[in-house]
Amino acid sequence: MTLSPSRPRMLPTLVLACVACALFRPGAGAAPKDATYPPTLPGGKEYVSDKSDDFLKPPATLQKGVEVAKAPPTIEFMYFPGQTYMGNPWSAWGESLAANGRYYASLGDHRAPGGNAFVYEYDPDKHAFRQLVDLRKLLDLPEGHYTPGKIHSRLDLADDGWLYFATHRGSTRTTTDKFHYKGDWIVRVRPGEAKPEVVVCGPVPKHCIPASVVDTKRLIFYGATTPGERTDGEGGPFFAYDLKAGKLLWSGPDGPTRAMILSRSTGKLYYTPGKEDSPLMRFDPEKPGAPAKLDVSIGIRAASEETPQGIVYTVSQGGKGEGSQLYAFDVKTETARKLGPAAVGGQQYITALKTDAAGRYLYYVPGAHGGADADGSPVVQYDVKTNTRKVLAFLEPFYKNKYGGAVKGTYSLALDPKGDKLFITWNVSRGGGKAWDSVALTVVHIPESERPH
Repeated sequence: MTLSPSRPRMLPTLVLACVACALFRPGAGAAPKDATYPPTLPGGKEYVSDKSDDFLKPPATLQKGVEVAKAPPTIEFMYFPGQTYMGNPWSAWGESLAANGRYYASLGDHRAPGGNAFVYEYDPDKHAFRQLVDLRKLLDLPEGHYTPGKIHSRLDLADDGWLYFATHRGSTRTTTDKFHYKGDWIVRVRPGEAKPEVVVCGPVPKHCIPASVVDTKRLIFYGATTPGERTDGEGGPFFAYDLKAGKLLWSGPDGPTRAMILSRSTGKLYYTPGKEDSPLMRFDPEKPGAPAKLDVSIGIRAASEETPQGIVYTVSQGGKGEGSQLYAFDVKTETARKLGPAAVGGQQYITALKTDAAGRYLYYVPGAHGGADADGSPVVQYDVKTNTRKVLAFLEPFYKNKYGGAVKGTYSLALDPKGDKLFITWNVSRGGGKAWDSVALTVVHIPESERPH
């Protein structure tokens, strides 16, 4: 069954920073002249597995006081399927998910107006991918109509068994009437069936959806939008969509720039209207209406899940002389405290933040939008009990030297619920330039000695 589109009223938009789109230049990630598609590993291998002391060799940029793991992890590396032609470039922009012994991730070709994007399931035991969603095939639109080149939102697996996400544009110049643009889509798919369907098109008409989070228990899709027309600015409403009833609960101005805090225990949703540290806004689905402004300031470029202790961790974007900072937000008291700096080298930009099931460790990779390799592409573990940063592995220059693929940054990582495997979807350069041309997955097997309890 396909739910019918809602028709909420259009609302005025305010200017917000569309960080990734503003920084990225289409075509900048063009592949090297001798690159072939699909990208391959030496000898035609589907994946490679390595355990090397080179993973523990820090670069000169490592900050004083940052620890390095004593035991190297075993890491598997492989390219995602579906990259059978040159993208503009192939890239991954949305947060991923680990659940039920599988890893779920998205990638797209960044083309416009006729782009495409995919969702894959990865089985770490079989080292096998399975395609769950082919967006162009699902939408089945006439030639010349806009189709999304990116999935910039989270993937969230709800209690109803559906995996939910939203689509996003590959270019700010193509989400217009010329290409029959009506708005981006919320899509869902049951992993076991791999039969995706559209939930709604344009919950906020003629707006793209660069960020989301789903209340998987209450079945509410929270989204941040940006207008299709460049002349309308770079920001838009925050909206809440009832997935069960198929209707819009709320849409209003001053939406979040990217990430949001969801308290799964209380059902309340929090966000900041600006990209810098600013007062929190709270939306209560029990009393749908204009979000309330709280007397607490915090930075939210990425947010973790709520821990058993009722804490959601966030990381700020950084800027104005201060690097990215980690915060702890208590959903019961609605108070926040700053933990300290998140960076381990010179790179500050962090767009995915995961916590283990016990709420003890945070995992992230600085340098999301390219540049991670300048710090050795570090995989960071932050101990919230001791407030210490530790690098579990430096992936560069190991993969560049051995397999010809430099891992440039990530918007997408997930920790297995058991806490022993960290899945990271990387934007990869095979040409040695600053940009990238393909997407790969690493599975970092964290030694038990590096995650004591």
